[in-house]
Amino acid sequence: MTSRRLQAESGYSLIEMVVVVGIMAVLSGMAGLQIVQAKATLQGDGGMRVVLAQLRTAREMAITERRCMIVRFIGTSAIRVIREEVPGPATTTLTTVGLENGIEFRLTNGLPDTPDAFGKQSATDFGAAGEIKFTPDGTLVDANGNVVNGSVFLAQHGAALSARALTVLGSTGRIRAWRWDGRNWHLV
Repeated sequence: MTSRRLQAESGYSLIEMVVVVGIMAVLSGMAGLQIVQAKATLQGDGGMRVVLAQLRTAREMAITERRCMIVRFIGTSAIRVIREEVPGPATTTLTTVGLENGIEFRLTNGLPDTPDAFGKQSATDFGAAGEIKFTPDGTLVDANGNVVNGSVFLAQHGAALSARALTVLGSTGRIRAWRWDGRNWHLV
């Protein structure tokens, strides 16, 4: 009699094993969905950091070198910083950096403008300015020397959680970074 009881208590039943495997499968599936969302979020942050670094570099170099630094957005996935030489009109390209992981300068349908409300007519919206540049005093101006405010929107196609924005206050050159959380823009 004791031998039967010991055999029954010695391991797990098949039903217990099936239940444990089922729970693990459900948890793995939920984790997989979270990883996909986290990947889009991290890639959006990476693209934002690239553009933010280029804008800040252009502003800082304009101030330290006492020369205008032109910023050009090339296509949907590159940014270039160009130094205006003195005496002009010669220029020197300093950096050209591309965005990676499918991040592009793009507007995402259904997302509002940032709280700074500098515009959302295009992915790189600086009013009617075809070219922008930081001046030696740190301000952001258009080709005619008029101070301009602007916004740069980035996202991965079809991934709203990857949406990021940068706003530039022209009178000071201050650059602010924004992250979309699915409902609102939040300052980074």
